[in-house]
Amino acid sequence: MEKEHVADMIGNAFQAMEHSYAPYSKFHVGAYLKTKQGHYYSGCNVENASFSVTNCAERTAIFKAVSEGEKEFESIAIVGRAEGGKIDFCPPCGVCLQAMMEFCDPEKFQVILAKSEKEYKILLLKDLLPMGFGTENLE
Repeated sequence: MEKEHVADMIGNAFQAMEHSYAPYSKFHVGAYLKTKQGHYYSGCNVENASFSVTNCAERTAIFKAVSEGEKEFESIAIVGRAEGGKIDFCPPCGVCLQAMMEFCDPEKFQVILAKSEKEYKILLLKDLLPMGFGTENLE
């Protein structure tokens, strides 16, 4: 993936983070998802007083895309920080990784974890969830 494209995805993830609703954890996350068709979907975390209703930024972006008919994804950029804190690498939680397994090829799907447009890591889904449960397990 070209550095310019990665930087653009990270910048959009930071913009999505600005819409985060995190009054309980005070931890804000933004995500920016690219589909195989070349469309993009942003997401932010949305918390709820009933914590189990909370939705992460990554799943927000995935669910928005699926609701628009997209089901094949290429990459996602993720940024996060504690309110008033510094930006650090913010890996997806286990629930988000499992949601990615449903729609993404673990051998190809790229997860971009970023501190800035210049400081980032690109990992494959299989590296973050090496023994993920997928549709092939149901066969």
